Amino acid sequence: MAKVLSLDDVNVDGKTVLLRVDINSPLDPATKTFLDVTRIRAILPTLQKLSKAKVILLAHQSRPGLDDFTSTLGHARELGRLLGRQVKWVDDIHGEKAMKAIEALEVGQLLMLNNVRMDEEEVSVKGDMAAMADTQLVQRLASVADMYVNDAFACAHRSTPSIVGFASLLPCVAGELMNNELSKLDQALESPKRPCLAVLGGVKVDDSIEVAENMLRNGIADALWPTGGVANLLLDLAGYDIGEGNRDFLKSQIGTKWPATVRRARELIEDHGNKIHLPVDLAANIEGNRVDLSIDDFPLDAPFHDLGLKSVVHLSTAIKQAGTVILNGPAGVFENNDFALGTVEMLNACAESSAFAVMGGGHTATLVTKRGLASKMGHVSTGGGACLDYIAGRPLPGVVSLEQSAVAFGIDIKAGPRKA
Repeated sequence: MAKVLSLDDVNVDGKTVLLRVDINSPLDPATKTFLDVTRIRAILPTLQKLSKAKVILLAHQSRPGLDDFTSTLGHARELGRLLGRQVKWVDDIHGEKAMKAIEALEVGQLLMLNNVRMDEEEVSVKGDMAAMADTQLVQRLASVADMYVNDAFACAHRSTPSIVGFASLLPCVAGELMNNELSKLDQALESPKRPCLAVLGGVKVDDSIEVAENMLRNGIADALWPTGGVANLLLDLAGYDIGEGNRDFLKSQIGTKWPATVRRARELIEDHGNKIHLPVDLAANIEGNRVDLSIDDFPLDAPFHDLGLKSVVHLSTAIKQAGTVILNGPAGVFENNDFALGTVEMLNACAESSAFAVMGGGHTATLVTKRGLASKMGHVSTGGGACLDYIAGRPLPGVVSLEQSAVAFGIDIKAGPRKA
């Protein structure tokens, strides 16, 4: 369980608060207008809690070299529109213009700094938290703030100055979004209602195998239902020849992690094979047509793009009978309507089930939102890589820094909430 402080544990009234958010949003290539403002809306509860503070927003948009790498001026305007009040913006991050704008802030006002990834230190400095804290970006901003709030869960798996650098310099706490992510994921991982199913697919097979390993070896999941590339790999290692083309595709996706991933997957089959529910059929793409084939009919010189119909029924039934479902990744090439069945039906089953269903971030969260199913799920994560790392049992630098700050500033979390 993450031992971090929330905004309920501290007094922010009248304080100057540095708020790191992740409002990185899809933009129209031609006009640079927002195609989706979900992430901007997601920080509104935190801003409500900070309504009596002076708030400095630190955010990024894309990364250097990409077409959608722009300033945060549009984000400030969109946030102001959603809030119904002004969000000031400055074309600076920690230079003199930024310092003057921060000094001029009054209680209740918001100031957004420019894209933090336009600062060389944010994208190039490597090392531990001490190295991050020693950057000019962190030193200068820490000198004018009373507190740091991290609400950027989607960046929590990254070790950069704006995410981890303030731990030893300022009291650091989790924002509402960050706190909600951690509490919901902890609920699913630490005290899941049984049976707990891990439904893992997509093409990030190496990450999914690590997630499966953590959940099965530590007794979190009672069963693993692999889909997509994860299912293809486990079927192949279990003795069902998926064909050279499918095997080569997996190797190209996994890359240098192929040997370690295969070793881990083999060990999972050997140690927990009775908990792994492999598909009984897959849908192959044969000359553009969907053809469902039993795994007993392998090998086949055609790509597998979805679960077969029987496997879809088996998985949907299991989901509807579960107490907890942790799902990440599509079941196949869902972009093609002929091969979207597995993905659509497993998401529908989660929405119809009484289980506490956790949807991993990235493509999974986007699909759930687009299909209008988000309100029917237990939790839809805002973080792709961060969510995967967390359920795989890997420490998130952004969370570790919050925990270390609580210790550095003498706050005993176990003793309960205390006002800073």
